Amino acid sequence: MGNARQDRLAGVGPRLRELRRRRGMTLAGLAEETGINQSTLSRLEGGTRRPTLDMLLPLAEVYAVPLDELVGAPPTGDPRIHLRPVTRGGMTYVPLSRPGGVQAHKLLIRPGPDTEPELKTHEGFEWVYVLAGRLRLLLGERRIVLGAGEAAEFDTHVPHWLGPDDERTVELLVLFGRQGERAHLKVRTP
Repeated sequence: MGNARQDRLAGVGPRLRELRRRRGMTLAGLAEETGINQSTLSRLEGGTRRPTLDMLLPLAEVYAVPLDELVGAPPTGDPRIHLRPVTRGGMTYVPLSRPGGVQAHKLLIRPGPDTEPELKTHEGFEWVYVLAGRLRLLLGERRIVLGAGEAAEFDTHVPHWLGPDDERTVELLVLFGRQGERAHLKVRTP
């Protein structure tokens, strides 16, 4: 084992002790919260016991920190998402997430020629939030106009079309989910 790794492992105990003290917890209280024996916690903090994943997971949950913070893991790479816009049919898609699961995109839709909108269907769910402009959403037989700050969610099996409602480009935040995935948003009430 390299020296850097040994140093990180040696630092786990002091980090655990510091987290517990900052939160004003006792070893007994922490043992009750995590289900880890009080003497085991004491030995972890003192560095005489090596932590296992079974020990670190409940500690990370109680302290509300990532495992990386508990073990002092080195940075794992560039967290930035490199945006590569794609333009198709008058729409510019700017991906905001990596592939897999629910996909987030910024979508810019420019006004086009006055042609009859073509409603489409596909698998999944879609959630849209209007950032700027006015969005015309055709959803089956319904025509809905959304302004900045408004959102809509719908099953994409329903024939639908999105476009500007006037002569301005409409700017959206869009979440696309595979079949069965929906964007569940929690709203806090005052």
